[in-house]
Amino acid sequence: MEYNKEVLQEAKMDCWMAALLTIVAGVGTLLLLRRVVSSHPEAKEKIQRARNRRTESLRRAEESVIRYKQSHQTIDLAPILELPLSQLTKQLHEGSLDPKDVFYSYMEKTLAVHKKLNCCTEILLESLDQLETVGSNKEGLLYGVPVSIKDNCGYKGHDSSCGVLLHLEQPVQEDAVLVQVLKKQGAIPFVKTNVPQGLLSYDCSNPMYGQTVNPHNLQKTSGGSSGGEGALIGGGGSLLGIGSDIGGSIRIPASFCGICGFKPTAGRLSLQGVRSICPGQKSVRGSPGPIARDVDSLALCMQALLCDHMFSLDPTVPPLPFNMQIYQSSKPLRIGYLECDGFQQPSPSMVRSVREVKALLEQAGHTFVPFQPLRIKEALYELMLKGIYADGATTLTQKMAGGPTDPTIKRTFPHNLPLWLKRILSFLLKPWLLITDACICMKALRGDWIPLCSLQDYIKDTIAHWRRCNIDVLLCPVIAPAYNLLYCAKNSTILSYTMLYNLLNFPAGVVPVTTVTKEDEEELKHYEGIYQDVYDKLFKEAVTGGEGLPVAVQCVALPWQEELCLRFMKEVEQLVKQSRK
Repeated sequence: MEYNKEVLQEAKMDCWMAALLTIVAGVGTLLLLRRVVSSHPEAKEKIQRARNRRTESLRRAEESVIRYKQSHQTIDLAPILELPLSQLTKQLHEGSLDPKDVFYSYMEKTLAVHKKLNCCTEILLESLDQLETVGSNKEGLLYGVPVSIKDNCGYKGHDSSCGVLLHLEQPVQEDAVLVQVLKKQGAIPFVKTNVPQGLLSYDCSNPMYGQTVNPHNLQKTSGGSSGGEGALIGGGGSLLGIGSDIGGSIRIPASFCGICGFKPTAGRLSLQGVRSICPGQKSVRGSPGPIARDVDSLALCMQALLCDHMFSLDPTVPPLPFNMQIYQSSKPLRIGYLECDGFQQPSPSMVRSVREVKALLEQAGHTFVPFQPLRIKEALYELMLKGIYADGATTLTQKMAGGPTDPTIKRTFPHNLPLWLKRILSFLLKPWLLITDACICMKALRGDWIPLCSLQDYIKDTIAHWRRCNIDVLLCPVIAPAYNLLYCAKNSTILSYTMLYNLLNFPAGVVPVTTVTKEDEEELKHYEGIYQDVYDKLFKEAVTGGEGLPVAVQCVALPWQEELCLRFMKEVEQLVKQSRK
């Protein structure tokens, strides 16, 4: 009898709680609807103008390509697209290649790739003028190289929208420092690429420019937030691009699209003019970095950017030129490795990629040491996500106000609610959401700042753990394969594999090493996950149907050791190529 009473009482409590949640959610929905409806007509017109600007820039670029090809009918531009960056720059400097031929070959390819993947936000028509004067920078390391840049990388006279309505029709007043340095080195920034709404997503869709899809499978996402870069380079429309990374935003698109991407230590490259959706957030630091087809291209880009011109333009960047001696070293390494971080079970192809690369590196004479991240659950909940949303998502909400919410981030709806409503939801949902990404979201929504000393202690403890293991670098999985569309917003827990190294501020890069096999797909059918909860189920659904898609591994080093990290990535790349032969 007592048991029945307790059950009845609990049922009444559940009914009361459900009713209260319904009321709270209803109030929130009404507030949201009122806000969206009131701004809808103006937002719609602004979005249409942005689309028209893109269409016009694409049309003018296409006309320019047609004119050039008509006046140079004897020149075959197609072979240029096959050249790796190292050979391309060599032939440009020698004069055996004309910068105009290179430029128009990539412009033509970019237009074709965009039609298929929807990866560009605007062609930078000023590049046509720069092309005429590029000879004045012939000594630059990137002389004559067309370079794509992520939407949030400032280019004078153009929007850095970050995928939000607020930043449309607000052209920046000067080039970002990295753009200025690229131009000084002879590169020609020629196109801006798509991003997710608000940047804080590993998908790539926004209400202005739509969904960017994967070059290997149009039913899959290209990843994010540098998803336009990943798609364009993976599709062959660019051979070098600049992205930014605060939780995997370079590494995830590179992994999904089968190319290389590198996130340096925050502060190694200038962030001036690279717009953030949440400026002032210092707990999990973002970093710009290169994306390319191969590791040598990443290294050449880093070498070009780490020059006196950048150090002069931005004195906050430490004047550390690229150390080519470390990059070209062949000394045997002690390599830490992990197959699973203990928080989210990786896909079968993620595990297999690490095992296969580990075997190749061992055969090459390198030593391996097991390594496990410290207190990963605490790092994810208490430091990473609460650090990013430390202001209760107020800044993000302000930036996204006045426009529609993209379908790819619908699950982040609580950010748009009033603070008092966020606090109520946080309190009510806490007992039921202890190990989910919704819990992270709700904790963050309360606006609790994390003590920086906790973050500093975590970094110190991790470095001490690294040194106890006596390792030089770390080999670990990166999220793979590319997700089915609309799944990225449903599971944040998998971001532990990439965001951890933003939190720690360790340089990290990814190298494609294999593709998903039939055996991987068969093994995936038995995937249950660590917690065997709805988020494990969603991850399984997200990566299903990935046969043939690229899979990468992640390489990590200690802060300020970019050259060592890239050297490690290069060795992985070379050994994988040799094994295929």
